[in-house]
Amino acid sequence: MSMSDSESSSSGDYKNLRQITRERLLYEMLRSTRAKDPKAIWKVLIMDKLTTKIMSCACKMADITEEGVSLVEDINKRRQPMLSMDAIYFVQPTKENVAIILSDMSGRSPLYKRVFVFFSSPASRELIHLIKNDGSVLPRMGALSEMNLEYFAIDSQGFITDHERALEDVFGDNAEILQTHNAFIHTMAARIATVFASLREFPYIRYRAAKSSLDASTLTTFRDLIPTKLAAAVWHCLARYKAIIPDFPQTETCEFLIIDRSIDQIAPVIHEWTYDAMCHDLLNMEGNKYVQKVPSKTGSTSEKEVLLEDHDPIWLELRHLHIADASERLHSRMTNFISRNKAAQIHNNSRDGGELSTRDLQKLVQTLPQYSEQLDKLSLHIEIAGKINELIRELGLREIGKLEQDLVFGDAGTKDLISFLKAKQEVTPENKIRLLMIYAAIFPEKFDGDKGEKLMQLARLSIDDMNAVHNMRYLTLPESKKTSGGFSLKFDVHKKKHAARKSRSDIEETWQLSRFYPIILELVEKLSRGDLPRNEYQCMNDPSPSFHGTMNTGSIQANDGHPAHSMRSRRTATWARPRSSDDGYSSDSVLRHASSDFKKMGQRIFVFIIGGATRSELRVAHKLTTKLKREIILGSTSLDDPAQFITKLKLLSAEEISLEDIQI
Repeated sequence: MSMSDSESSSSGDYKNLRQITRERLLYEMLRSTRAKDPKAIWKVLIMDKLTTKIMSCACKMADITEEGVSLVEDINKRRQPMLSMDAIYFVQPTKENVAIILSDMSGRSPLYKRVFVFFSSPASRELIHLIKNDGSVLPRMGALSEMNLEYFAIDSQGFITDHERALEDVFGDNAEILQTHNAFIHTMAARIATVFASLREFPYIRYRAAKSSLDASTLTTFRDLIPTKLAAAVWHCLARYKAIIPDFPQTETCEFLIIDRSIDQIAPVIHEWTYDAMCHDLLNMEGNKYVQKVPSKTGSTSEKEVLLEDHDPIWLELRHLHIADASERLHSRMTNFISRNKAAQIHNNSRDGGELSTRDLQKLVQTLPQYSEQLDKLSLHIEIAGKINELIRELGLREIGKLEQDLVFGDAGTKDLISFLKAKQEVTPENKIRLLMIYAAIFPEKFDGDKGEKLMQLARLSIDDMNAVHNMRYLTLPESKKTSGGFSLKFDVHKKKHAARKSRSDIEETWQLSRFYPIILELVEKLSRGDLPRNEYQCMNDPSPSFHGTMNTGSIQANDGHPAHSMRSRRTATWARPRSSDDGYSSDSVLRHASSDFKKMGQRIFVFIIGGATRSELRVAHKLTTKLKREIILGSTSLDDPAQFITKLKLLSAEEISLEDIQI
């Protein structure tokens, strides 16, 4: 079944991944049901657990209400009949969901007047026949469609497939034994493919090759083959889209690189010093939700939940800045705000003991709502930055961060780590774990057998915490057998530094703690230049002859039959219009110039990391978009902060399993 297409236009503003996702859900799905019955004002929206998350990542409740939805319900909960209202089902195409829909709408007493069914991914023929063969349901069905939208748009340039246990399923002890990985790969591939369906992109697929394909003497393991299997599964899904979606590109429009967590074991645990990463690392936030303490006039405090997301221009401006730069920028913004805002000046004058004139009062009343909102946003971020800086001092993170960077760049070694652990016993267990995990990633041989035990005992780690460090070995893929002959590097006259990264001249070292960069930075740059080694990162499909000639072009020609950017509706809704203000901290320049900038971009590059991505890697996607003039979209099974990654790493050790768990 093909999805219905929204209006296509060659004019209009550029839309990013999250905006396209939002418009598809609101316009292509919800609004399309209103067009079929203009008289029907309100409808019920019914979703399952997964599609509820998909919707909440892209839309607010107010957006859904504006499209005629008065009630949102869970398909798995008992619901009251509403015979005067139509129902919209946005669910996964499972036997259980279809059975519930048929039960809701069949017989003489259906729950709703009419039903519009939208599946999040392709439905099997069996399920479609099941629906069509129900004579009582079919006449009550207003639509039966596949949205092909089954991913979480967590950022304007980022998405996840919601596989929180991917690290355990791929790298864990039981991964080789439990035969559940085929279903896991299929689901992951189907969800990735829906991203390309939404953006109308057909990728040239590259993937990290199995070590055994490079060297026949290397043992082939299940975890080593995962990128290969995923690439094949994604290709299979896209081949179906090419056949069923009318305007889906038939030749390559973008590049897609599939890798896994083994390519960079340091990025998930090293301290990332940007405002965004520090917020999620230090403030115990739940997702993007921050709990702010608001003082009242009586002197007591109340709690207020705020979301640190794209709708906040200050957040957009600060999120990728070093925390010191962000703090400085906030101080400057507040000073500028007070100097340029009339209400703030009047407010300050009144606090200094000056009496307010009638004219001043009128001005204050006129500007007070806008003034209050702007001041609240600034105050929020000043409070957050203050908390972060306080925690940095309390936890001694500057010294920890310096040692981390020195280990990574080869400026520190075992002796430095031992000296630090002896002198800094007050360092928290989590920060000791992170230091040792970085050390284990750089010097895995130091943890062979019982070699690492003394080091972890010196750090006074618990057995559970030691497991996290030991389990770093699971992320190390099998090494090729080294041939004898020639002199080993250890006999070289010039002793080389044992470094996990090389210093880059293009990375500003204004702050000593910001030298680190994730490996995907170099991988994406090489991919964009055409320098990514084909033996290490193999190709799933041979691109058309014209592909390499057009992928780096700065603009897309009007007569090109397969543009790199979305062919979907380009309506400019009120939510997408540029913000403007005269409050002294105007919206991030990205918001004001994105449309014109992205029209000049070359073809997109997609990167998918199996086993979880980090905020530093998401930052790299934004940074390289500007540098390479190509939009970089990062996908992963999950987005993990350091504490989450450590918890997942602890689960990699084998647990006792019963015979029932093993499929023979």
